[in-house]
Amino acid sequence: MKNKINLLIASLCINTMVMAQAILPTAWGFATAVLPNGWTQTGTTFYTASGNIPPACKFDNTGDSLTIHFASAPGNLTYYLTGNSFAGGTFLVEESVDGNTWSTIHTHTAPPAATYTMFTDVPSNASRYIRFNYLLKVSGNIGLDEVSIVEGAAGPAQEINVVQGASTIIDGATFNTSSPVGVNTPVAFNIQNLGTVDTLFVSAINISGLNAAEFNIVSFPNAILPNSSGLFTLNFTPSVAGTRLAILDILNNDADEATYTININGIGGSFATEPTVQPTTLTFSNVKSYRFTANFAAANPASEGYIVLRNDNGAVTDMPADGVVYQRGDNIGTSKVVYSGTYTSFNPINIVASSTYNFAVFAYNGPAAFRNYLTTSPLTGSVTTLAQMIPSTYYTGLNSSVSTFVTDLHNIINPHTQQFYSNYGTRMVSLFAARDTANDQRVLTCVYSGENKLFTEPFDWTTAGYSREHTFCHDWMPTNPASGLPEYDDYHHLFPTNQDQANVIRLNYPLGEVANATYTFMGCKFGTNAAGQKVFEPRDEQKGDAARAMMYESTCYTSVSGNLWAFPSNISGTITYGQDQNVIKKWHYQDPPSKWEIARNDFIDSLQNNRNPFVDHPEYACYINFSNMTYIANPTIPCDALGLNKLSGLSNVYVAPNPVVDEMSIFVNAVAKQTANLSIIDITGKIVMQMPITLNAGKNQTSVSTAGLSKGIYTLKITGDQQLFTQKIIKQ
Repeated sequence: MKNKINLLIASLCINTMVMAQAILPTAWGFATAVLPNGWTQTGTTFYTASGNIPPACKFDNTGDSLTIHFASAPGNLTYYLTGNSFAGGTFLVEESVDGNTWSTIHTHTAPPAATYTMFTDVPSNASRYIRFNYLLKVSGNIGLDEVSIVEGAAGPAQEINVVQGASTIIDGATFNTSSPVGVNTPVAFNIQNLGTVDTLFVSAINISGLNAAEFNIVSFPNAILPNSSGLFTLNFTPSVAGTRLAILDILNNDADEATYTININGIGGSFATEPTVQPTTLTFSNVKSYRFTANFAAANPASEGYIVLRNDNGAVTDMPADGVVYQRGDNIGTSKVVYSGTYTSFNPINIVASSTYNFAVFAYNGPAAFRNYLTTSPLTGSVTTLAQMIPSTYYTGLNSSVSTFVTDLHNIINPHTQQFYSNYGTRMVSLFAARDTANDQRVLTCVYSGENKLFTEPFDWTTAGYSREHTFCHDWMPTNPASGLPEYDDYHHLFPTNQDQANVIRLNYPLGEVANATYTFMGCKFGTNAAGQKVFEPRDEQKGDAARAMMYESTCYTSVSGNLWAFPSNISGTITYGQDQNVIKKWHYQDPPSKWEIARNDFIDSLQNNRNPFVDHPEYACYINFSNMTYIANPTIPCDALGLNKLSGLSNVYVAPNPVVDEMSIFVNAVAKQTANLSIIDITGKIVMQMPITLNAGKNQTSVSTAGLSKGIYTLKITGDQQLFTQKIIKQ
């Protein structure tokens, strides 16, 4: 048996430990995504707003499991369990001596619904593993919370345990210590006998290993009475600076730990020995517009770990500092830490389309404050994400010149694979929308206001005060008040928003341009438009995204079950007006799809198997009358009835088509004859095309060949009469 005292690993003292097993008692309430020592999971996610004490662990597929590996005989196992729409499946609680052969402690085929209920099981004294295993899913999910394993009761036989300070060092663990070079530093250990009747006898303590000569045993107890302990002292005198390794074997009469082994990691001086070589061969696979996987070959000779830095604006030139343990999201100069640990692969988040990401990988040795980084010649590499991921045949056969266009477009994007509203946090937030920030935290942006919300994974909507906003309001849906339907759960029109300061303010009012604000919160506002109607206006960066989300929702679900999904013309008895499609189409062209929105569309396609066509083909919006979902033949493109980018020198400037293939037309209204300059600028800021254009008073149309441009995102800039117009364009 081993008793457990929950302590953080000390980072600045001479005594620290590294453990691969849990020390009993051990417990976890799933408050963070970081598993305790000895806990591993496969496939599980989180219920962030439920649990005996939220959040809770979510099992939603056959094979999902949670395993606990502990170092000593267990006592009672307690846990809280619930079934969410669970029926016909099997959920097991299992135990194992070796982690290979499992026996069932408890079979759950009808876990309690709606509420978390506590269960208590009694594992075998010989078990060292507990596993929660969703053996078979028929329907529904399992919620697990507040898992705890207590220490087993002491038996009469002698039982060895080793403690340094207040911390147990389990058999096979690594103990870290340090000393100035040439200075003898004693370290005191206690050998405990946890047995209640028999005496523990220690016959010898042997030291071996690479630097065994720098360690010696001063004294140790030969006999330890029941429920007692004896002191032994280890001297460490490093001859040189750096890592000094040894193995400590305590020979005793414990029946199952007759040789109790402790790996000694000594540090001479301030830092561990610096690695001699860096890892090699950085490669990138599964490259998409929203994700990729990076792999590299381990250093040889091996190092203890690696830190990966990322720079989105150029090569990584920053270096980690010795003695500092960095966490994911920490900034080092202009670079950000992507990963720090022992693995030789990493998957960065906050990845967008048509972007280049630069990385540098450094080898390191040493724990905590003794960490030593090899900073010369790090392994470097870069990867450029895909510009867009439209399947080659996705829009094949779609013809915008035929009267069935609306129906044909609807049939391409519906039906699709339904996701679930409750999974938005673990899928859209964790895998796409969140970004790394300092101290291993994440940040999520309220799309309406631009507020950045810090959180520790998993993201908890209630704690954060956020909601999953239906851009096409739930109240507007023909199927309201029903929830759980594809239209309610559709990720294409769900976005994270501040609940009280944005979502509640918007309520079910239409989106529009506020002329007289009665409420503002960062980038969003609420008030009356020019016609005196109450409207909500999101920040500029979300206007086009919101427009395309609303147009998608109407197109995707119109005609389903005979319902018309037009923009409402009369929202309610108190809101006696509707959503103006002209505003939506205007925003659609003013704020064209960004790299982030393009990547988001591709990512949702990977989940739902359908796309938002107005991100892929902005011109499609002009063929649909969203007030009644009918076809518009031969529309003006862009179809902005209100005008774009009105300036004193240039007005009603717009570009069509956008995205562009080989040629685009630029339409400009000029108040007087003038000469203007036209520039096209790539994502690095380089001007790739420049030409003068002459504008006459009134309407002008200029055609520009883009056949020589590579695929990607560019900025179009027109300067005339000291007035500046800029717009993003996409070259396909």
